Amino acid sequence: MMQTLSRVVLLLALFPASAIHRVSLKKKDIDGLSTFKIGRLEGSETDVVIKDYQNSQYYGEISVGTPPQTMTVIYDTGSSNLWVPDAKPSFFSSHSIYKSSDSSTYVANGSTFAIEYGSGPVSGVYSRDDVSIGEFELENYLFAEVDDTSGLGIGYKLGKFDGICGLAWPMISVDGVPTPLQAMVESGEMEEEVFAFYLGDETDGELLFGGVDEDHYTGDFAYVPVSQESYWEVTLDALLIDGVAEGNCTKAIIDSGTSLLAGPPTDVEAIATAVGATANAVGEYIVDCDATGVPVTFTLGGNEFSLELSEMLIESSGTCLLAIQGIDIPAPNGPLWILGDVFMRKYYVKFDIANAQIGIALSTAGSSLNALA
Repeated sequence: MMQTLSRVVLLLALFPASAIHRVSLKKKDIDGLSTFKIGRLEGSETDVVIKDYQNSQYYGEISVGTPPQTMTVIYDTGSSNLWVPDAKPSFFSSHSIYKSSDSSTYVANGSTFAIEYGSGPVSGVYSRDDVSIGEFELENYLFAEVDDTSGLGIGYKLGKFDGICGLAWPMISVDGVPTPLQAMVESGEMEEEVFAFYLGDETDGELLFGGVDEDHYTGDFAYVPVSQESYWEVTLDALLIDGVAEGNCTKAIIDSGTSLLAGPPTDVEAIATAVGATANAVGEYIVDCDATGVPVTFTLGGNEFSLELSEMLIESSGTCLLAIQGIDIPAPNGPLWILGDVFMRKYYVKFDIANAQIGIALSTAGSSLNALA
């Protein structure tokens, strides 16, 4: 989690439903622009409601321990581990923290945990306790309680989230720890081995485990095969700027833990030039709020997914910023595009575990210029 073009994160508050496991997602705005955070390098549906606070940072709740200790997390398709804080960072004291001494189901482990995000390291120790995600009850689950979040910097200081719940593949799980998704699938409570994000633009959002909500998308899903079961990575056939191919990047990941779009600096510069944006002293691109610009299209699995300029802007105090960040990720992991919340607000995204594919449909939330309070 890095904070540069401010807009980060997504989290969830849990609202159990009788037929589905549903987590409510709220959203929190952070002034400026935020970059990204990539993690190291017969049942029922469960739904988690995603709350959206001022169109920028999405967060929701889980509970840990007995009796339950509630805290907010980012549901992050760009990492695979669950961690919660057990000590308050010295520079910020409003986070909820996990107190193992207050839980009758806590089991000490003590092995060292360390994960590297795009913004820096986070570390602590492993422990076991009962964890609730939506209606899922994960007994004696191995997670990390973290006492050093300094690597998250200002993003954590200003954020509404306490921890991170990773929803990526086991391949990138630190220390090979079983992922939250593995535990949920093995519980047998998922009607289908899928989960889907609806990120509200003007309203709260929702994360649904075990199925999709037909009220949250229109038309049919276009399916894109996962090219590597690490992140939710797919092949990028082409990047089109106003219909013209640009760059030679061939990979993209769909990352709910990244607020913006992020891509190779040369591609980002080409987009900025095409829409008439100019860079400021800290590398953010300033755009005329009334500009019409040109569409940017990502071709994934032979399907074109376009974003208009108005859907890629963030407004702060009358100034509009382009919600795209240049990132230089070397081979073999890069170069790649990260399609974060800017993309996921326009498109309803279904992550299909069983078939290793991603379904993308037009969201009923819509997507427009995002105003910062």
